[in-house]
Amino acid sequence: MSMPTVTAETDAHRPRPSDDFLDYRGLLTPVEQLRLVDATAIFDREVRPVIGSHWDASTFPVELLPTLAGLDLIGIPDAGGSHLLRGFLHLELSRVDMSISTFLGVHSELVSAAIARLGSDEQRERLLPGLHDLSRIGAFALTEPDHGSDISRSMSTTATRHGDIWSITGAKRWIGNGTMADHIILWARDTADGEIKAFIVDRGTPGLRTEKIENKISLRIVQNADILLDDVRVDESCRLPGASSFRDASALLTDSRVWVAWQTVGLQFAAYDHALAYALERRQFGKPIASFQLVQEKLVRILENATASLGTMVRIAQLQQQGTLRSEHAAMAKASGSARMRESVAMARGILGGNGISTDFGMARVFADAEAVYSYEGSYEINTLLVGRAITGISAFE
Repeated sequence: MSMPTVTAETDAHRPRPSDDFLDYRGLLTPVEQLRLVDATAIFDREVRPVIGSHWDASTFPVELLPTLAGLDLIGIPDAGGSHLLRGFLHLELSRVDMSISTFLGVHSELVSAAIARLGSDEQRERLLPGLHDLSRIGAFALTEPDHGSDISRSMSTTATRHGDIWSITGAKRWIGNGTMADHIILWARDTADGEIKAFIVDRGTPGLRTEKIENKISLRIVQNADILLDDVRVDESCRLPGASSFRDASALLTDSRVWVAWQTVGLQFAAYDHALAYALERRQFGKPIASFQLVQEKLVRILENATASLGTMVRIAQLQQQGTLRSEHAAMAKASGSARMRESVAMARGILGGNGISTDFGMARVFADAEAVYSYEGSYEINTLLVGRAITGISAFE
């Protein structure tokens, strides 16, 4: 039996005419298109070659931080770039590797955004420069061991004020970048008024302990952590003054949900890249399997799914640009993108046959990483119910 020569690092040859079938990139300005092309080339040249070994070993490629910092990927809309450009950059990075996209998304769309929107002038001046150039890494600690979807109502981590000092006790789980973060945005319930507040907790603070979550089958490069807080004491100056209730966290999560929805599109195009390259090279019965009708049908369906999801995200970016995006818009984008993504990666993995379950072929990583995306930043089910509440006026959570 002949084996194809495509591997995890070489089986996605882009660009192709069908990369962006309806030319949504044409909606970017010429300057933004050039920036996207340059960034995509760097993702392919610098990021793609090192990902396979790090994914297998569950390690983070710190050697990539200077490269990522040089692309100015943090806070793009605040720096004058469009929401559409930011979305396409997330798409292309997740197309190369989902874990690196997740690392950057947590750092930028949650941590940096929280400080920029909710922090004091002093906090912004002190922390944002290091976060923007990736010399300092951030984590966003909201989810708990026993509370994920119901965290707004049932958060058990508490913060008690004693003069100008806050004492924080509790536990967090699945915190991306948690083991490597210099600064953690920590959410806790104020014991005085019951509202959710946010605090900046630095690495090495007494009482703070992080433990890497091992044995993951998805997003293995992301350094997820269990965080234990035993009477962690921080000054009032470490509290984000703009975070006075969970509504402030929810506004951040709406934008973050959009970023993850862009990731679902990136993973679909990654699946398409791998499946198309494999189908063109793999030969059975004396000809490329891309010549078989059933294989062509799967390739077209994957492209249809990815293109439909991309169209949704282009409109979402337009709503963001206009300032009219609502939480149910973001929820629908994440839910529909997740559903199409799951179907797309399954079809693509099937085209690779047995080779589709080996991490020697990049498709296996895409297939596995999709499972995490389906669940985080609001699972498919939770996001669907958020849209259901918006269209019926009836909450399924009551």
